Amino acid sequence: MCILFVALQQHPDYPLILCANRDEYHHRPSQAAHFWPPQQQLLAGKDLSAGGSWLGVNRQGTLAAITNIRAPHLLRDNCRSRGELVIRALSQSVSPQWLQQHRQDYNPFNLLYGDADHLYCYNSLGENLQPLTPGFHAISNGALDDIWPKMARGTQALQQKIVGAAPLDYATLLDIMQDDTEAESAQLPDTGIDSEWERKLSAIFIRHPQYGTRSTSLLLQNHAGEIHFHEVRYNSDGKVLGQESFHFAISG
Repeated sequence: MCILFVALQQHPDYPLILCANRDEYHHRPSQAAHFWPPQQQLLAGKDLSAGGSWLGVNRQGTLAAITNIRAPHLLRDNCRSRGELVIRALSQSVSPQWLQQHRQDYNPFNLLYGDADHLYCYNSLGENLQPLTPGFHAISNGALDDIWPKMARGTQALQQKIVGAAPLDYATLLDIMQDDTEAESAQLPDTGIDSEWERKLSAIFIRHPQYGTRSTSLLLQNHAGEIHFHEVRYNSDGKVLGQESFHFAISG
């Protein structure tokens, strides 16, 4: 997962809104969002290479999502898959102490986890856990609320959609997440990768034959404690392959 936008306690009907794009190699096999057997308690897509996920929610209303931190000089081949952190957060629990103790088992990551009342982001490079305050937030491949062009662009767009008091639906949010505008060269961050890739990855929605946006996930929780989850999947041309929608009430 490469970019997340969060609106926390900002919409009159939905105290929690999460919009996320998963960027990945197109050849990496994955399974569409579904309730995982046998318990059917966890709703998430599945990475069929390593068995983890990039984003999910359980029936108790806990959500989790992962983004890689772009630090090519720190990547190691012998690390555990970061996707298993999402599953652990949804099926067991993660604490600041556990993350601190085990962060070196994984390549650098941001882990978003919690619920509408208590949502946190753990940055493994900074070794810090930040609670998300009411407002608008973006998480990509750096620190929480870094001012990268696509983070600022998406946050502003989400804020305009919500503050404008227009009806909020999946199509409205998908418009934000399917924005393939690339940043000007002068605005690009320097994260240690080739400048051409830096520009390509500066879009919210990435189009490339080998690597790009594989799916968009939209998660909305209303005041009645109901979760609305919608996933759209794309091929290497950015065309829609399929989509799934789920609606369930949070259990106590």
